[in-house]
Amino acid sequence: MIARGIRRELRKRLTYQRAIPLLAVLSGVPAVIAALILVWTGDHASRTQWTVTVFVLGTWTAILVAMRDRLVRPLHAVSNMLEALREGDYSLRTRAPAKDDALGLILHEVNQLAGSFHNQRLDALEASNLLTRVMTVIDVALFSFDDHDRLRLINRAGEHLLGRSEEQVLGHTAEELGLSDCLGGETPRVMDVAVAEGLGRWELRRRSFRWEGRPHRLVVLADLSQVLREEERVAWQRLIRVLSHEINNSLTPIKSIATSLSALLDRRDADDDDDEDLKEGLQVIAGRSEALGRFMSSYARLAKLPHPQKRELSVREWVRRVASLESRIEVEVLDTPDVRVEADGDQLDQLLINLLDNAVDASLETGGGVRISWAEVEGHLEVRIEDEGPGLAQTANLFVPFFTTKPKGSGIGLALSRQIVEAHGGRVKLRNRTDGPGCLAEVWLPLRAASVFTSEP
Repeated sequence: MIARGIRRELRKRLTYQRAIPLLAVLSGVPAVIAALILVWTGDHASRTQWTVTVFVLGTWTAILVAMRDRLVRPLHAVSNMLEALREGDYSLRTRAPAKDDALGLILHEVNQLAGSFHNQRLDALEASNLLTRVMTVIDVALFSFDDHDRLRLINRAGEHLLGRSEEQVLGHTAEELGLSDCLGGETPRVMDVAVAEGLGRWELRRRSFRWEGRPHRLVVLADLSQVLREEERVAWQRLIRVLSHEINNSLTPIKSIATSLSALLDRRDADDDDDEDLKEGLQVIAGRSEALGRFMSSYARLAKLPHPQKRELSVREWVRRVASLESRIEVEVLDTPDVRVEADGDQLDQLLINLLDNAVDASLETGGGVRISWAEVEGHLEVRIEDEGPGLAQTANLFVPFFTTKPKGSGIGLALSRQIVEAHGGRVKLRNRTDGPGCLAEVWLPLRAASVFTSEP
């Protein structure tokens, strides 16, 4: 028991760094003692004895020091390398001897390990950078929730959907964000989601994954409103083409015959009341045919809107030019810094004329005014048209062709405006003002032609 305790205590005190030199000392003790005994017991001069003794002891000590240095220094190098790897520094390397040496093989493998970690870090950084860029530019909303239903990741489209920045929503639960329905139910499916701009149609997809050892759920919401509007627009265009073709085929001969009969009646000298009634009827037919033709030609513009021919233009000049065309009331153009935008100037004129006409019509009902302002917001142009009219009673069918709240309206203005904005890669929104009576029309347009991948800023 005593011997076992002594061995245990020796193991505690004798570290590897001390044990190897001690074993080296002990391995040389018999040879040194034997050499010294032979020297001092032999018939040698005193000078020779001391010279041999100093030489043997000095050589032995030098060999022990060199052996300790050759043993400890590579171990310190390996220790420093491993510590650097643990801290995430993969730039250190050791000077390794030949690979056929055991120590050299260890140092070579440590260098290879550091190089492998370095390459993996570069790959991870590049993949993370690519993922960040992709998440930024894609137009689908991405959300990542942890096992406590708290938001841990969101992209720019998700921020736009919620109407709040990343700093304002991270850490909040799905219920607080109004996305609790997205974490349950079947997937994929189409659902109505209340977003910052109102209620929209979205396609939901959900997947599970692990991040930092914890389960997470990835929620992907794809906006179907744009797709549905595009399909709706195509359907309206087809309908308008068919209606225009059929109605014009009927209106042309009706108008021609009515005009011819009216001319024949004019050449007659009779004052018969029946002729007068007939003439009035023919004039009504001709007038209504012409009005119906104008009505259909206005709707045909929806089906024939050309692709925008974009060029750089000044927003200040554009707004002031269109505002000066309004003669019914004086439109207030706020003095804000000028912005340059790439767009089709003719189509933007038509867009602003339509929105401004609606704002002026609404303000004339209450005697209010109209203001226009613009600003550059995160690489987009935002134009605001504010009126002081009675506001919007309902907004569900504002952009539907043929729908109008005006007694003499055609229901084409807003539909054409949205088609122009979306052809430029933007969006338009109408809502009631919160700072007073009236309506607010907001138009967002990209300042430059959109591209998926751009050079670094």
